Amino acid sequence: MANATEKSPQEETVRLLAVLIRLLLPTQNAAILELNKAGFSPTRIGALLGTSANTVNVAIAKAKKNPIARPRARLSAAQPAEPREES
Repeated sequence: MANATEKSPQEETVRLLAVLIRLLLPTQNAAILELNKAGFSPTRIGALLGTSANTVNVAIAKAKKNPIARPRARLSAAQPAEPREES
């Protein structure tokens, strides 16, 4: 039987991904919003990011009240390269 303090491999993976999200995004609020969009509850987000569920709820409420326009990636087709002249 596993020790009560040991985490399952799935839990460890989730925690590592949460750390990666936090490191890649510029702010904790951005990480909170991304995890919220992924379907995590405020309690779970707080546990993953090391903050309280109340902090998470406040960040989500502020984002809903004052949504900011996020820059969108341009996914237009790439221009074909010009043929090079051989010398």
